[in-house]
Order: sequence, then structure tokens, then C-alpha cells
Amino acid sequence: MFSFRTTPLEDQMDKALLEGRVGCFCTQNCWNPDKGSYMYELFRERGNLAEIFAPEDAELTPGTNHISFSLDAVKGLGAVVVEIQDVGTRYFNYTRDLFRLMDEMTSLEEPPALYIVDHINPAGRVVEGTMPSGDAVRGMPKVAHRHGLTLGELAFLYHGEIGAKYALHVISARAAGSGKQIMPWAIAPASDIPGLFTADMYSGGGLWNDTDITPGIGTARPYEYIGAPFVRTGSYEPLPIPAGVMMRPCSFTPSCGKYAGERCNGYQILLEPGVEYHSLMHTLQLMRYFRDRYSQFGLAPGFARKLADPVLLDYVEGRCDFAEMSGHVKVEEQKWIRKAKKHLLYDDQPYRVK
Repeated sequence: MFSFRTTPLEDQMDKALLEGRVGCFCTQNCWNPDKGSYMYELFRERGNLAEIFAPEDAELTPGTNHISFSLDAVKGLGAVVVEIQDVGTRYFNYTRDLFRLMDEMTSLEEPPALYIVDHINPAGRVVEGTMPSGDAVRGMPKVAHRHGLTLGELAFLYHGEIGAKYALHVISARAAGSGKQIMPWAIAPASDIPGLFTADMYSGGGLWNDTDITPGIGTARPYEYIGAPFVRTGSYEPLPIPAGVMMRPCSFTPSCGKYAGERCNGYQILLEPGVEYHSLMHTLQLMRYFRDRYSQFGLAPGFARKLADPVLLDYVEGRCDFAEMSGHVKVEEQKWIRKAKKHLLYDDQPYRVK
């Protein structure tokens, strides 16, 4: 059973929400500006809040990037209400935690109904990359690297992919104050997704976490900065730079994460106003460049499974050229858009960066 609802969560009259034991699966983004309170407080006031599944440490604590839960805690709930801010990329941890919850709920004899309080995607409807193929990370849905969907649309797609029998209800992003009064990046979705431009950089930038280059984790501008102690910068460097993009040489010292306390040399990625940036494609070009130039550059064991595309991996490792890789990406993006259109809940359409 699936439904798409256009009235706010507090107006839903389902018995599971009014009288049943409710679990809330959420981050700091479940704050309701209309009420000045968090989503789970609605059920606390009703007296039927049974569980809160949320990041364990204080908001935006570095390294706090997963929502833990046990299936035993989910058993016996009448409903699980989900409210997180997805950032438009398939390897965002909180969204992957939701997929894990959805997977595990299929094993319950009497699973709760799942309610998604939807939010606008801060990365918009832009699509980048390919659907997973080959050896991919377990539980990764078959969506493009930058998918162009909302969390509700992703859940709708994944619910069908896994053949889930429990009810799924999506509450429109336009029904709640959070969709009308505050922009989707106003409350930072995670410790490494702090602001306006981060979501546009993350579809490619998130892959740096599985290399010997840091994407500026532990700085004020993660995924806009990239570098490492072994990188040498200068105007003479023949960097791959797409139209509308600038690469400013810089240095930074991360306060946490890879190279914490070490001076790194690298670049800040700057976008000209209005440019549509294909972060994944540019990141792969930069990885190829660093691989060819620096013997210290390497890929972590999990990189290939996160990238989840043999052609893209071949390009990074020098086994095919840019024309072959970019042609493959174009075809796969078109395939994904055709698939995604079957799960759209809003009028605007996903599109490729031309």
C-alpha cells in the first residue's frame, strides 16, 4: 500500500499515528518552524511516542553520521515516522540508514507502517552519474550518483525494489512549514554538509573520502576544498577545469578526519554564478590527474564498491579515455531519468547537466 498526502503530519488521522506506538527516525531537520518544535514532540504530547532513532552525539559532531536502531526496537510499533534531510546523493549516510531500516522491516511478521515527512532536495532535480553495476555497496539502491529525487520519491522507488509489503505513506514537502519557510540547507543536514553549495559538490566530492586526498573534512568548507600534504599547487599545474569553474590554489589544516592537524595543499573549487556543475565528472577527472601525477595518491579498498561502475573505475585507473567514460555516463543518466520518472511525486522533472 502506498499513499502520497498533501496535508501536514499533525493532520493525519491514521489510527497508527493517533493511538499506536510510534517510533521517530529523524535528525535535527525534523524541526517544524510552524510549531517551533521537533516532529517527535507531536507524539510525546499525544502520549504514544515509543522510540526515537537519531544520531547519538550532539548536532553536527564530527563523525556522527549514522542513525542506529535495532529490529527489536522496531517490533511492536504501529508506525515509524521518518524525517531527515536527504542531500541528493545516493551515498549519503542517513538516507542509507533509512534503506537499511526498510530492508530489515521486510523480515517482520507485523511491520509498522512507514511515514516519510518529505523535504525539498537541496541538490535540485539535476542528475549525475550511473546506477550501480558490478560489485556495489550492500543495500545501495539502483539510483544514479546524484539522483534528483526527494527522500519520499527515493523511498517510493526502494519500497518497490525490495518488494516491501508494509504500508508506505509520503507526506508532501509542500505540506509542512519546513518546505515553505526555510530553505533545505538552512539546518545543516550533517556535520560534513554545512551549507548552500555543499550538496552541489557532494555527488563527486563524497568519493574523495575513499582516497588519499581529503575533501576538506574538518574545515568550514568540506567538499569545496580538496588537498593533501603531498599535493603541490601553482598556476603552472595543468588541472582539468570545466567551463564556469575555477580552481583556487590554497592550503588548509583539517581539525579532524584524514590529515587532522597536518597542513594540506590543494584547491578550492569555485563556481561562477549560474553554472551547472557536474561534480562527479569533474571529480573523476581530478582523480585521474592526481593518480598520474602523484605516487602517493591511492584508492581505499571500498572505493570501487562505492563508485559501483566498472567503466568509471577504468577511467580513474587509466584503462579508458575521457570520451569513452563521458559517453557512458550520458547514456546511463538518460536510463536513470526514464526510471526515475515513474516515481515522481512532484511536477518538476529530473534533467542532465548538458
